[in-house]
Amino acid sequence: MTTRRDFLKSSSLIGFGSTVPAFLGHTALSAPLADKAGAKGTVLVVVQLTGGNDGLNTVVPFTNADYYKLRPTIAIAKDQVKKLTDDVGFHPAMTALAKLYTDDSAVCVVQGVGYPNPSQSHFRSMDVWHAASTAEALTTGWLGQSLKKRPVPAFHLAGGNEPAPLALTGAPVRVPSITSLDDFKLKTVSVTGADATAQKNVITSAAAVAGGSSGTSLLDFVARTQMSTYASSEKLASIGKNYAPKVPYPTSALGNKLKLAAQLIDADIGARLFYVSIDGFDTHAGQGGTTGAHANLLTQVSDAISAFYRDVAGRGHKDRLCVMTFSEFGRRAYENGSKGTDHGAGAPMILVGGGVKSGVVGEHPSLKGLKEGNLVHGTDFRQVYAAVLDKWLGIDPKPILGDGFKPVEVFAK
Repeated sequence: MTTRRDFLKSSSLIGFGSTVPAFLGHTALSAPLADKAGAKGTVLVVVQLTGGNDGLNTVVPFTNADYYKLRPTIAIAKDQVKKLTDDVGFHPAMTALAKLYTDDSAVCVVQGVGYPNPSQSHFRSMDVWHAASTAEALTTGWLGQSLKKRPVPAFHLAGGNEPAPLALTGAPVRVPSITSLDDFKLKTVSVTGADATAQKNVITSAAAVAGGSSGTSLLDFVARTQMSTYASSEKLASIGKNYAPKVPYPTSALGNKLKLAAQLIDADIGARLFYVSIDGFDTHAGQGGTTGAHANLLTQVSDAISAFYRDVAGRGHKDRLCVMTFSEFGRRAYENGSKGTDHGAGAPMILVGGGVKSGVVGEHPSLKGLKEGNLVHGTDFRQVYAAVLDKWLGIDPKPILGDGFKPVEVFAK
């Protein structure tokens, strides 16, 4: 016998683009999603720094003489560092995040994160982080598996034709990749504006008439679902027209993605998971120090995340939000002959939000005990994932990550 939930999972609601039905059909009907508190629950935003971010120039060990010996031209001068502790500080391009750290106590830095026997391949290492596994064959993601445990609305906020990440693979329904709120608009096959209006009127009128029925048949249910889906999609598509951020966002691709996330959070539609990325961190040549290519990337990350946090916090969601950054690997400790850095390991992760335990977690990787020129990690990234799953999303991490990954203390409670 086909149930309402089974039908929602398999049906294609007429008139909408492929990103809409599975998500809005559930939301509009208030289907039990395994946790009804999810509409007001914690929100996780994952920010992927694609290419291998240089952790040593992101969180700088400014009191370590070896750092300056290893990097004669790209090291950050001590008086330029945004101090976090007596020993380490942010790159000067990260002024906005440093201010969140000092003024709002909303930033947690986990030092020296990685995994055993790290791969120097972008593709392999990224898959390891996405799957939270070092197995040979990797086909499902840690977030996809999480959504099986708690199937709340999730979004991949993409740029252009950016493919969906492996991290979201394995979810019970496909996580939509969207580029703007226009992706939620009612789709028509018309060519002219008049035809589009006519088609839209036919669809909405039919749904409205049938949706007024209080019958219990499957046809009545479909009609009501269609009308609810239409109403929800119209609400989402119109959010951008009236949304006034509490603070200005930078006009960067990452800033636009995080602004879209803020709009969806404030729409109160139950969305609790967002995935975004920023590319360009493969800085083999001309990386720069205080200024340059890497500094420009860190400015984008810092400014976008800071604006996003302040906007969302200004709307009353500060304690619901956690932003987590990661990159597939760090860079070598020493600069190369092209004034850049090569593929390495042992890089920091940064968490931002009202509920994080503000401060610096873990020891900075040793610059004397390098392994083939790489920093040796002190914290397995799955320990951070375990904390996010258990302490933030309320999901048992063991079925997803396996045993042996004690959560790192990155949350205040």
